[in-house]
Amino acid sequence: MLKSVYALVGNDVFLHLEKLAQILRSAHADAQRIDVDGLTVGIGDLLDELRSFAMFSTHKLVVVREADDFISKYRETLEQYVAKPSSSSTLVLRVTSLPKNQRIYKLITDTGEVCDCNAPKDPTAWIVQHARTVHALTVGPDIARVLFNLLGNDLGRLDNELAKLALHAKGPLNAATIQSTVSFQRDQEMWHLTDAIGAGNVTEAIHRWRHLVQLDASTEYRAITWLTIWLEKVRKALAMRRRGIKDFIIAKDLKIWPREQQQPFFHTAAALGETGAARLINLLADIDHRSKSGLGDMAANVERFLLAVR
Repeated sequence: MLKSVYALVGNDVFLHLEKLAQILRSAHADAQRIDVDGLTVGIGDLLDELRSFAMFSTHKLVVVREADDFISKYRETLEQYVAKPSSSSTLVLRVTSLPKNQRIYKLITDTGEVCDCNAPKDPTAWIVQHARTVHALTVGPDIARVLFNLLGNDLGRLDNELAKLALHAKGPLNAATIQSTVSFQRDQEMWHLTDAIGAGNVTEAIHRWRHLVQLDASTEYRAITWLTIWLEKVRKALAMRRRGIKDFIIAKDLKIWPREQQQPFFHTAAALGETGAARLINLLADIDHRSKSGLGDMAANVERFLLAVR
């Protein structure tokens, strides 16, 4: 059942997106989703949005990105709303942290839900459960440990590899099977593609995208997730820089690696700026909708997105 308020708390982008998708599935099919930027939206505009009726649906779902500073700035007014939220809207606050000793934390748990979106340091148990519940794949603790040793606790990458294993693995999984899959080669194509985008090399990104689609046709169905995670990192990096956080700390928190890709990533993020990143997020959402509605080929639509990064 959809609740009135959610707080998605943590620094793992994949978990944020996964929980947001669960919330959207709980909403009515005609629910109107509205995304706002916590760095720019005012409390008055947000409350007007939450309290007004949706034009073409019975319910609104208002998502506030980068809401940490927003909560600090408008704490008292926001607490008043959370204590008595609108029955025709759902508020989703996406934050990096929300201490349990704050009054707003308790108010949210009273009327809604606080969701932990921090990646576990050792995701072995998460891998086992996620493989079973999301990908219908049986992965034992020993195989989960192999995956963890190869990829660390980047849940987005882990989810991607589990999806590929579910599609292509034949017979019982073992370490040799995992090591031999294409995506576990030293040069992992999709991550090189996002590296190319991050470095501002769109031509190289398109070349790698075409190669990747030829290599594995199922890749196009995972592209939206990969590109969304990249854009989320761009937005977070820009917000953290604005707060005066050093680049090396941002790179560590956002898991931007290898080291030689960090400065090209920051250069591209700065060139895009918040306006450019917002434009690309809207374009990506449109591409996802069009592709799922039969309006164009997914692979071609993704290539159109890559060209728009220029």
